[in-house]
Amino acid sequence: MAGLMKGARLLSQIVNRNPASVFILSRNHWNKDFKPAPFPKTQEERDAAAKKYNLLPEEYRPYADDGFGYGDYPKLPDIGVESKDPYYPYDFPEHKRNYNEPVHANIDLIGEDRYSLPEPSRYSTPFYYAMFLGVMGFCLATYYYLEDKKMFRPVVPKQYPGDGKVHYTFEPK
Repeated sequence: MAGLMKGARLLSQIVNRNPASVFILSRNHWNKDFKPAPFPKTQEERDAAAKKYNLLPEEYRPYADDGFGYGDYPKLPDIGVESKDPYYPYDFPEHKRNYNEPVHANIDLIGEDRYSLPEPSRYSTPFYYAMFLGVMGFCLATYYYLEDKKMFRPVVPKQYPGDGKVHYTFEPK
């Protein structure tokens, strides 16, 4: 309880010294009640939606109005978080994003610890399959070739001086 009281006092001191921290604390969260506006039909609605999401009007492209419920939310490029520049001074470096930057609609899918579409693969998919089958085929061929050539450790029985004589025992005398 004492720790809680100390924390509350410290928070009130921070707020009294820097009132901007209250604004940052209150604005830096996910608004669970956020719902995008309906799909923009006119140019004025598109411009207003672009301004709402801090995009230029020529950059703003909404999702198709196909009933999925994205409304006027912008269709951002499919760039994963790990594809972004790690040395850029982001406002939130742990998420590699800036303050008031719109997040991708599928941010839960393309986060830094998830799947991403950064660039095409180095080789084609058939090449990867051929390499896999080649390695597995080599292992299988080696196994079948060496199957009748068993390997073992060449070991002879232990030799003691004085055959038949007990040198040590674990039974009590």
